[in-house]
Amino acid sequence: MQHIRDEVGKVVVGQDELRNQCVIALLCRGHVLLEGVPGIAKTLTVKTLSHMLGLGFQRVQCTSDLMPADIIGTNVLNMASGSFQLHPGPVFTDLLLVDEINRMPPRTQAALLECMEEYQVTIDGKGYPLSQFFTVFATQNPIEFEGTYPLPEAQLDRFLLKLRVPYPTAQDEIRLLANVQNGFDSRQLDKIQLVPIQPGLLEQAQQELKALVMEETLFSYVVQIVRRTRDWPSLSLGASPRAAVSLMLASKACAAMDGRDYVIPDDVKAAVQPVLRHRIILKPEADLEGLTPDQVLDDVVRAVELPK
Repeated sequence: MQHIRDEVGKVVVGQDELRNQCVIALLCRGHVLLEGVPGIAKTLTVKTLSHMLGLGFQRVQCTSDLMPADIIGTNVLNMASGSFQLHPGPVFTDLLLVDEINRMPPRTQAALLECMEEYQVTIDGKGYPLSQFFTVFATQNPIEFEGTYPLPEAQLDRFLLKLRVPYPTAQDEIRLLANVQNGFDSRQLDKIQLVPIQPGLLEQAQQELKALVMEETLFSYVVQIVRRTRDWPSLSLGASPRAAVSLMLASKACAAMDGRDYVIPDDVKAAVQPVLRHRIILKPEADLEGLTPDQVLDDVVRAVELPK
């Protein structure tokens, strides 16, 4: 995993948190919602990861007229044989980048829901399995809402992580300009001397994560944090039991990324915001006061006693 982060860093300048969290999602086999303005390397990060891991990559540019068949595929009549053949959509890949997912109409969002939860596609009543590494990286533009369809809570809950991708620092932007001056071209990743990992290592890492030890006292700590969000004064919707499972998995991945085979409370704390920020809803009055989901989650964590 450290090798992956280092190699991706040759292409993506800065954005350490983005790189780390994307690797955590791949370890947990979870989907990621990326929120940030255009031009800050969201797409480039996912493309570089697919290149490093030897995984397939497809991209869907969402528009208001996108139909379910445009992403999952459809059966097409073969005139020569007189039979229908499956024309697979872009979901038949490993890493799927869904650009501006909130521009996708609700009917098409619902079609993507089955892919994310069941890892299969149903076309004309027949199920087709997706790749074991199938992962959705969906992006949202936080500043432009005209003509968009906000994701329903049921679909937001299917995302393991929601990442807020900030602007790079001044030093990182200077490095970026220097790289471009020296010939770097993000559209030609094949020309960059990246060292991919050996086939099978990602699957092995995923299996190792399942075997990682987590004490029962930490199960209680995770559950207490999740349950406190359900009766917190400034929240109208708290986190679901699926959120507790996601928090446990992400905590294990944080421990693994730190080189440990056991989980500590700090791993849980580090995973709270990316795992829960999109699963809670602020009350209108809390929103008017300027509170953010991250601030509320910080308060929730402080209110829960640390396990001994």
